[in-house]
Amino acid sequence: MRDSSRVAWILRIGVAGEFFGHGLLAVQGKATWIGWIEQILHVDTSTATTLLTLIGISDILVAACVLFLPIPAILLWAAVWGFWTALLRLIVGEPIWDFVERWTNWGAPLALLLIIGWPKNWKDWFR
Repeated sequence: MRDSSRVAWILRIGVAGEFFGHGLLAVQGKATWIGWIEQILHVDTSTATTLLTLIGISDILVAACVLFLPIPAILLWAAVWGFWTALLRLIVGEPIWDFVERWTNWGAPLALLLIIGWPKNWKDWFR
């Protein structure tokens, strides 16, 4: 096995673990995250809980995809989503270090995307 292939597998496992763990916390209805959704979107608790459940399910699906079939578009989504959720800490008033410590949440999927190869055309994003 080539070194880049080993690194890719380590990143696949790491990204999948991150998204699976966060997905489970979301599906379980982590109260802090429900509060953030209420604060940012100005919705009631019921709506925020439903949205968080849907986000959790999508995170679990991303985890499975990254582990078993790392499609470039999904990896790009994981990087963007990881950046957004890290940045969200600043938006809701958390210290900057809560943002900084989550750089891996977007850096690991982006690194994996670069290792497997940045797509050269539209169709390659979905291969």
